[in-house]
Amino acid sequence: MSNFQIIQEDLSARARLAYLRTDHGVIETPVFMPVATQAVFKGGLDSDDARSIGAPIILANTYHLYLRGAVPIIKRAGGLHKFMNWDRPILTDSGGFQVWSLGKGARKNSLCKIDDDGATFVSHLDGNAHRFTPEIAVQIQHDLGADIIMAFDEASDEASSYSYTKEAMDRTHKWAERCIAAMSNYKSQITNRQLLFGIIQGGRFKTLRKKSARIISSMNFDGVAIGGESIGYNMKRTAEILEYLAPQIPKEKPIYAMGVGFSPADFFTVIERGVDMFDCVAPARIARHGLLYSKGAGSKRGHRINLMNARYKDDFSRVCDWCDCRVCVTYTRAYLRHLFKADEMTAFRLATIHNLRFMLKVMEEIRASLKDREFARLKREWILRA
Repeated sequence: MSNFQIIQEDLSARARLAYLRTDHGVIETPVFMPVATQAVFKGGLDSDDARSIGAPIILANTYHLYLRGAVPIIKRAGGLHKFMNWDRPILTDSGGFQVWSLGKGARKNSLCKIDDDGATFVSHLDGNAHRFTPEIAVQIQHDLGADIIMAFDEASDEASSYSYTKEAMDRTHKWAERCIAAMSNYKSQITNRQLLFGIIQGGRFKTLRKKSARIISSMNFDGVAIGGESIGYNMKRTAEILEYLAPQIPKEKPIYAMGVGFSPADFFTVIERGVDMFDCVAPARIARHGLLYSKGAGSKRGHRINLMNARYKDDFSRVCDWCDCRVCVTYTRAYLRHLFKADEMTAFRLATIHNLRFMLKVMEEIRASLKDREFARLKREWILRA
């Protein structure tokens, strides 16, 4: 039986409602995944907070957990779920993007050197050298006990040459095969199910992207991710890439756009092009700077207010009347602004709770609109207010 089941497809776009089955629960997609980088959420949130705001699945960072020596401890604890008291699904990245970003691939005197076998990199924490290969990346994620693990890949940015981008893409494909082989060894040893996703690369080059999509989609992966520095960071380019990749990716597999979720409008951009899953650190990151989402706010960059502005000093209204988070129910803009100005840590916590709940509520509304065949109407409502 397939782990992924499409329930309903939109009539006017490629948006779809589906179920993704894991050992820690069924995920209703499309879904936004809050990021718990080091088995905890930035801004002072814990697992109970994540449950209370309705996070169906979270993402943990392989690279950072590994560098801090947490992996063997987590394994002895029985995996990430037990270690952080989280009973819902977890996705872990492979560390490939973080390792690559240390050196931007071909940059001279970089902190990372990549070869056909893997990547050698220098820790930003203590300067010690480490080595990741596809097999090591799979082993780490297996030890972490994630429900969904990512294949080890090599990214490329918008400035990369065609020759380097192709080299990185070809290497990603070879590493993908090695990740599948490594996973096959573990599947005979374990009783729990771990899903493996492959990652499409190819940078800014359409021919390479399409080739990568065909190759990764043909492999025995449980899902297909679309990676690279432009995805999520440049939404115009993201939309273009998703448009021409659509015919290359089988619809019966879940599609994951990595790094998407800076603005509510970004959700609609990828969902209407067939994407089922996405993650982004931005909602929590901007919260720590006093930028809070508020539906209908006049920000040109997407339903946000800046609590640092003096206009909110005496504003005793809720952050957002539409949001149902406990911050909006309990506190005012003036109070939250006061906490930020007073450098109180509670400001970060409350703002992060709000921003993550806001984005998760947007997703709940989108899933409901797909059930009711109202996706196009909902998109107009959100985009026009942006």
